[in-house]
Amino acid sequence: MQPAISVLGMGRMGSALAHALLKAGHPTTVWNRTPAKAAPLAAAGAEVAASVRNAVAASQVVIVNVSDYQATQSLLRDKEVAGALEGRLIIELTSGTPDGGREAHGWAQRQGARYLDGAILATPDFIGTEAGTLLVSGPSGVFEESRNVLGALGGNVQFIGEDPGLANALDSAVLALMWGALFGALQSIAVCRAEAIDLGVLARQWTATAPVVEGLVSDLIKRSAAGRYDADAETLSSVSPHYSAFHHLVDLMEARGIDRTITGGYEAIFRRAIEAGHLHDDFASLSQFMGQPA
Repeated sequence: MQPAISVLGMGRMGSALAHALLKAGHPTTVWNRTPAKAAPLAAAGAEVAASVRNAVAASQVVIVNVSDYQATQSLLRDKEVAGALEGRLIIELTSGTPDGGREAHGWAQRQGARYLDGAILATPDFIGTEAGTLLVSGPSGVFEESRNVLGALGGNVQFIGEDPGLANALDSAVLALMWGALFGALQSIAVCRAEAIDLGVLARQWTATAPVVEGLVSDLIKRSAAGRYDADAETLSSVSPHYSAFHHLVDLMEARGIDRTITGGYEAIFRRAIEAGHLHDDFASLSQFMGQPA
């Protein structure tokens, strides 16, 4: 028989997690601050706990998916709830910071509980599918014991390391990539609208350009990992042509009154790198200036 699991938090993601566990055959108990949100899970076969304490007592594995770590603390650090955590496994799937994960791990240990910290790189519709990606960090032995439970949530479960903060750290790094693309798209849309370019044309151009961008990003990561910042025979792009083209974008945005908040940040990084003598180096040389305060 599959181990019993309790899920705290029945938002869209928490509900998807509970549905995936039920589908995998796990006896599942759910709790939500607003009980009505748990009703669809009850109809699907889950037990609805009247309190967090009851939910924790019902299972050896407790999965938490609420708004933030502060919300998790308000649930688990209640005296009665904390006293029931001994011997249980807490899997924190709430978004947070690396230091928040480390602190939560230390607190759980002091309660006699085991702890894994995770980040979900998926929308709710991917949960329980082969494409569902979860990043998990914490004690490797605990992770190995939990593979079947985690596997019910997604087919692409990745162990990031023993440090409990690493899952959220990598999550933030991946989100930075995503937001870079999304905010870049917003800038592109603003330019097209200012110049009366149909957005369908932009969509087709993105489809054609995406493989080039993906190659540039992959090369940037590879060269930064190796510290290969000087331009060489394998350089795909150096700072100089990017900086020149960047000024054309800035001129256009100024002429059309387009918000320059994001490009202002780009320009600051360009200038710091160029002032340090990297104008003709590989674009990866800019990575040396992102880990410093402005």
